[in-house]
Amino acid sequence: MDIIKLIRPTQWCKNLFVFLPLFFAGNFGDMSRLIPCIVIFFVISLLSSSVYVFNDLCDAQFDSRHPEKCHRPIASGRVSKARAFAIFIFLAILSFVILAVTIPSVELFVMLGVYLLLNLCYSLWLKSLSLIDLFFISVCFILRILIGAAAAQVEPSHWIIVMTFLLALFLVLAKRRDDVLKFETSHIVVRRNVKSYNLAFIDHAITLVAAITLVSYIMYTVDDEITQRFDCNYVYATSIFVLAGLLRYLQITFVEKNSGSPTKVVLHDRFLQLCIVGWILLFVFIIYG
Repeated sequence: MDIIKLIRPTQWCKNLFVFLPLFFAGNFGDMSRLIPCIVIFFVISLLSSSVYVFNDLCDAQFDSRHPEKCHRPIASGRVSKARAFAIFIFLAILSFVILAVTIPSVELFVMLGVYLLLNLCYSLWLKSLSLIDLFFISVCFILRILIGAAAAQVEPSHWIIVMTFLLALFLVLAKRRDDVLKFETSHIVVRRNVKSYNLAFIDHAITLVAAITLVSYIMYTVDDEITQRFDCNYVYATSIFVLAGLLRYLQITFVEKNSGSPTKVVLHDRFLQLCIVGWILLFVFIIYG
């Protein structure tokens, strides 16, 4: 059980972004493209788990003084640092071995290597730098898109890259707000750079990014290139699900004050799940119907 908690399989849902380029390219039913995407999903998930283990190793001393994170396997001492480091190495090597055996692609090997290297730098240094930590996480989501596109051998549009970056930035800002709120109410330092932010700044940033995200999405839905590619003049109808989802997440963030874990929010909030499912189904009809 401690090993499962250490590798955080519930966080693997973030890696579903690798399927987006194939889905929007209209080739989701092409098994020759879908199977490599499925493989790369598990490869990047194993690699992500290795990063989570490495991150917990780096933060073990800091987490041990935290009222909630002190219960993590390494911080609590239930998993030794030596064992955790061995798990990190094993998962990282396993992911590259699976890639080499199933999809012997130099491009993917390099991209995953960059993904791993950047995340190790984040765990060691970059996450302590305010603002840079926000943009770094958003860039990692773009990397997922690019890796998925390379696996499926499709060209990702500039729109999917822009929208992924904005959505990731919105979610990480909401997560940071939860950290700042805990710090200002209880003086619990849940993150090393939490003192570089305050609620006024975070609230303005969330509102700004949410507005930019919505406007950008509407521009995407009415873009001539997009309507011609999908042969549909009603792509803008999907905006209702995006607006509803953004408003619900803002409600969770500002009213319920429970935006600390985007993954948990999405996995437990029925309204958000309905928005996501409705958005997907409408696009399935538009692209494949």
